[in-house]
Amino acid sequence: MPGKLNEPFLDMMSPCAILVVDDEEELRELMRHVLERAGHTVTCASNGCEASEVIGRCQFDVVVTDMLMPDRDGLELISEIKSKHRATKIVAISGGGQVGSDQYLTMAKGFGADVLLRKPFAYQALLSAVDRARAEKT
Repeated sequence: MPGKLNEPFLDMMSPCAILVVDDEEELRELMRHVLERAGHTVTCASNGCEASEVIGRCQFDVVVTDMLMPDRDGLELISEIKSKHRATKIVAISGGGQVGSDQYLTMAKGFGADVLLRKPFAYQALLSAVDRARAEKT
């Protein structure tokens, strides 16, 4: 995610509760930092299983999830969220894998993701993706 951590963030959206799910700790923590600086309440999970447990205890406006993770991938997580928490918006992120990020993101859209974001992305792109997801009609 290019950019400086001390860059001012645009105040684009009202605060909301966000779950960030990614197995890459450094990226997960960077996303948390960016979203918290924008005023959001952020919870993190390192994989789909951990995310399912958290979602069972807390309600989120938006879930930002990676597609390729151990112990339950993003597609399974998206399916669960859309079946149990229809109002929760989903931003699917992917940097690829064996089949490439575009194919994973296309599949994520089919499973119910509201917004797709290809890695690597800029800080502002993440904030914009969350804002666009929240604007999607249920």
